Amino acid sequence: MQPSAFPALAEQDVPALVAKLAERLQARGWMMATAESCTGGLIAGACTDLAGSSVWFERGFVTYSNAAKTEMLGVDAALIEAHGAVSEPVARAMAEGAIARGAPARAAVAVTGVAGPAGGSPDKPVGTVWFGWSVDGQVRTERRRFDGDRATVRAATVHYALQTLVQLLAR
Repeated sequence: MQPSAFPALAEQDVPALVAKLAERLQARGWMMATAESCTGGLIAGACTDLAGSSVWFERGFVTYSNAAKTEMLGVDAALIEAHGAVSEPVARAMAEGAIARGAPARAAVAVTGVAGPAGGSPDKPVGTVWFGWSVDGQVRTERRRFDGDRATVRAATVHYALQTLVQLLAR
């Protein structure tokens, strides 16, 4: 697939994922929250594009800077210093913080990554994204690397974050 084609395909699929997410959250009577860095609020935006989302979408935290992660989500600054913002411990702490500070949310997704075109390193190249999902107190994290330009990486991150949350809520 051509890198430039992915965002368009992902954007077409996202409304269907959001509808399924809404259905699963409403079936449980749950609210959700987002904690976003590299996507800058795109996941929350996709969720709230669906009319009636106030029934199941509680809030979104856009925590682009390290200070915002600490202030808004309670991520320990020492954790960021030790592991970097794009890391498993920070993604986990972001998901936990979204739940802790997003009550009554019982589901959350957090993303932190390097969307590019700059900012990558040998350990964390452009396209590296750490995800954290919290579902009813259980946190799962995962690292993915997406190829393509900034728009492609961000679109793939939104899609994967929502797709995985839908799958986790099916269990």
